[in-house]
Amino acid sequence: MFIPMAVAIAEARIGKRGERFYSGRVPQLLERGFIAFKSSTWMIVLSGFVEPVLYLLSFGYGIGKLLPTIDIGGQNIQYAAFIAPALLATSAMNGAIYDSTMNVFFKLNHDRVYHGMLATSMGPLDVALGEIGWALLRGFSYACAFMGVVAPLGLIQSVWGLLAIPAAVLIAFGFASVGMAITSYLTSFQQLEVINVFLLPMFLFSGSFYPLSVFPQWLQFVANLLPLTHAINLVRGLCLGNLSFSLLGHALYFVVMIICGLFFTTKRLNALFMK
Repeated sequence: MFIPMAVAIAEARIGKRGERFYSGRVPQLLERGFIAFKSSTWMIVLSGFVEPVLYLLSFGYGIGKLLPTIDIGGQNIQYAAFIAPALLATSAMNGAIYDSTMNVFFKLNHDRVYHGMLATSMGPLDVALGEIGWALLRGFSYACAFMGVVAPLGLIQSVWGLLAIPAAVLIAFGFASVGMAITSYLTSFQQLEVINVFLLPMFLFSGSFYPLSVFPQWLQFVANLLPLTHAINLVRGLCLGNLSFSLLGHALYFVVMIICGLFFTTKRLNALFMK
């Protein structure tokens, strides 16, 4: 059943633009990810949801007792409501990054899963979209679950906060695309540690726990270049109902990340396996 279907899909792509890169079989990779999730990776996925909740309880209601409210553009809000959107954006980033780096590195260099996939009718863009698509599902589940925790606590100040869920998916898409592109160039597990070297400073200096205005001007400039800063500003603006054209700018930042990430991932996988 599956072999004739694969042949039919491959034949349908013959002569079409991009046939060497894309066969339209992304759902099969998502299905594989779901099977792996049910059998072995569900605990890893669950841990990604628990982490931001622990941060919220520790900082939001710990420091929140010492700093009940914080001023944001003349608006006084609970400290817990200030950090909740940042934790949501960070959760989307972490889920996407870990799925598109460690998971992809193992499949690429040790399990050699992609070698088998690309020996079929699948193309490198199928692999890229399939892996990134699974990271998006993970980011979407984190966003929904975390929203289900913070909304009943009254930490979402506006109905526009519902858009934080698709915003988290966009953020996950951007980080997953770039993460997979970077991973395709790595050759050892030790090199993966370089990614963590960048993630921790981003988490600490992107406005997660305090406004960027507390930093000197030069550090504010650097922080505003970081993708997590744009992610936090986008989600926080929606959750607080502070709508402006700047939110479109933050969203466009991730659109550019997605395009660049998909381009380099496809190009790299094609160079590795489609010789």
